[in-house]
Amino acid sequence: MLIYPQIDPVAFALGPLKVHWYGLTYLAAFGLFMLLGRLHIRRRPDLNWTPQQVDDLLFYGVLGVIVGGRLGEILFYQPAYYFSHPLEMFAVWKGGMSFHGGFLGVLVAMWLYGRRHGKGFWAVTDFIAPLVPTGLAAGRIGNFINGELWGRVAPADLPWAMIFPHVDDLPRHPSQIYQMAGEGLLLFLLLWWYSRIPRPLRATSAMFLIGYGVLRFSAEFFRTPDPGIFSWITPYLTTAQWLCVPMIGIGIALLVQANRNAAD
Repeated sequence: MLIYPQIDPVAFALGPLKVHWYGLTYLAAFGLFMLLGRLHIRRRPDLNWTPQQVDDLLFYGVLGVIVGGRLGEILFYQPAYYFSHPLEMFAVWKGGMSFHGGFLGVLVAMWLYGRRHGKGFWAVTDFIAPLVPTGLAAGRIGNFINGELWGRVAPADLPWAMIFPHVDDLPRHPSQIYQMAGEGLLLFLLLWWYSRIPRPLRATSAMFLIGYGVLRFSAEFFRTPDPGIFSWITPYLTTAQWLCVPMIGIGIALLVQANRNAAD
């Protein structure tokens, strides 16, 4: 049985300045976005994007991720804690970023970017959809290093079951790794392949919504549920699963509409 290695969350220190692994995974996510954006431009010149526009887009996206992700964690998952410890709202280096909050923040940022630069909202989201999952994978690696978001109790004979000593002595699913592989790598491969050729407007965005929604919904069955504002509805679904349901529904509706418009 595997034992969680108790990784120091501080990667290195420069005098009084401590650089956390969690922050470095965010830097890796942003670097991958820039790299993949340039590769996407080369293989799809018909999209009419430039490297400079990708850099500008990243700036907007970073603000959306950080502000939206933190607000999502505060409002969706731990409102009572953060409102009683208001200074902790700014301690992003400790972790605590909600994907669904970050997703909403990015949508607002992409709308602002498109409005300022004369690009349609769906053209922007279709372009960024295949560039996002590797960043999600990097974030899950950060969760693993921080020893947070551990999984549910697993069968003792599961070869990759892991004990997290700072939690208890029970074998658990390394759900951070599951999510890194699913919402990160698998979703990236799906969207990178799907977006290799022209698709109807909204279709790539729809595939992201469906793919992430299904993969995250499934991963929640192996992850210890986070307390959240929807936990009271039913003991069978987590707050994250409830938030994934509209993502999947909207994604399916967008995909149908996109294909229908293309056929007309």
